[in-house]
Amino acid sequence: MALPKIDQPLFDVTVPSTGKKIEFRPFLVKEEKILLIAQSSGIDTDIIKAIKQILNLCIVDEFNADTLTTFDLEYLFLKLRAKSVNNIVKLSYRDNEDDEVYDFEVDLDKIEVEIPKDIDPKIQITDNIGMTMKYPSASITDRLREFENEVDLMTFFIINCIDTIYTEDEVFLASDYKEKELEEFLDGLTIQSFDKVRQFFEKLPKLYHKIEYKNKLGNDRSIELNTVRDFFMWR
Repeated sequence: MALPKIDQPLFDVTVPSTGKKIEFRPFLVKEEKILLIAQSSGIDTDIIKAIKQILNLCIVDEFNADTLTTFDLEYLFLKLRAKSVNNIVKLSYRDNEDDEVYDFEVDLDKIEVEIPKDIDPKIQITDNIGMTMKYPSASITDRLREFENEVDLMTFFIINCIDTIYTEDEVFLASDYKEKELEEFLDGLTIQSFDKVRQFFEKLPKLYHKIEYKNKLGNDRSIELNTVRDFFMWR
């Protein structure tokens, strides 16, 4: 006689970058094992791969986690974790002013993605040449370990966020060109134009939560959480 199957509840969540609603079930012991194995490696890329694998398993709609933006990926996993384990996570931080450890509780149900209203994907390079940017895709995280220095990593990141390059007469899809060709295009930018690209990345949407407290010296202190790792919620 077959053992009984346990039905799981379904929950709705909205993908921040698209506003599309999707359904998911809580992750189970078998999915938590995937995460714990990745966590034991201590390697961020392994943890991100595990998060993508778990999302693909738990989201009931036709779904591919690699199509998400990086901030969508983190947000959806937070919401999945809140429904699967507990929406309250306990954090401890050492204050670098009084050297005391403070404990906090954060409600994951209240965490949202902060999307700057003034972010502009269009970057004008010259009077007749510009490019449009797109948010970084979760798919690029698989290759982050390939790069030994921050300059090469930044170049790779930017190249994979170029959507189009345009002139007054033509539009060139970045996906039609090799990474080397796009890198040569970037290398030809002036410092002023490259600063515009940098500003786009400084304004990328991100998870955001601010903890405010008063330390034992009587001073007002704050901690900003803006990546999934900041919430220390692997268990």
